[in-house]
Formats: sequence, C-alpha cells, structure tokens
Amino acid sequence: MAPQALTERELRAWRTSFRMLELLRTRIEQQLQADSGLSNADYTVLALLSEAPEGRLRPYELGRVAGWEKSRLHHQLTRMGTRGLVARERCGSRGMYAVITEKGRDALREAAPGHTREVRRLFVDLLTAEELDRFADIAGTILDNLEEDGPPAP
Repeated sequence: MAPQALTERELRAWRTSFRMLELLRTRIEQQLQADSGLSNADYTVLALLSEAPEGRLRPYELGRVAGWEKSRLHHQLTRMGTRGLVARERCGSRGMYAVITEKGRDALREAAPGHTREVRRLFVDLLTAEELDRFADIAGTILDNLEEDGPPAP
C-alpha cells in the first residue's frame, strides 16, 4: 500500500519547520564562528560538560544527551582535544571521561553572551511566553517520538 500524499496543510507545516530549523542552525553557527571561533558542535559539548558534575561525563552519556552517534562524538572530542577545549581522563581500567578544560570554560564564557543574544533575537523574543510554552510542548512531542523510534534500520 502506497503512503498517503501529504496535504497542502501538512506540506506547509513540514516545509516551514524544516526551513526554520535549517536557517536557525546556520545563523547560530555563523554567529558563534564570527564571535568566538567555536562551532555549534563545540558550544554544545562545552555547555553540556560545563553543566555536568565536576565538568565531566562519560562519552556515552554525552552522546546520549547531545543526541549524537558514537563516531560523531569521537571525532568532535578529538578535534576539541587538539585545541585544548576538552580532555579525556581515564575512568577505571577501560573507561574514559570527557572533561571540560579551563580553556574550554574560558571559551564558553566568552561565547555565551553573544550566543544568548542571538538565540533571543532569532527565536525567544519573537514569541510570547504562551507561544514559547506551546512551541516547547509541540517540539517535545516530536522529539519524544524521534527518541523512541530510533534510527532507521540499515
């Protein structure tokens, strides 16, 4: 049985949402690069580690919270480690922690005000408090489904 085609309403909602997410990601990336030299991925890792107890997480935990695959996280941590933003520390005989360094904390402190300003300008300040709550609820519904569904089978 062939899938049912999307209606005009459904197409409009999908295309608008997709375009919005792509443009937001691009604009945030541009702002971070211009103001701090960080990528959005750098900022995400630094923010998550800075919020973790003692600034450290096991890579599998970091990947889960970021929503990234193991390979992507490994390459990101390697790039950031080369720049001194994060370090890897042993945990037991075989485990590892990803740890934010002082240089990483400094980079995050420097980037945060501009990032916050841009998020407000492009997103938060355009919506009322009620619209923000509705948006978060709608996005949460879709996110919950995506997390339950998992990636497509190869």
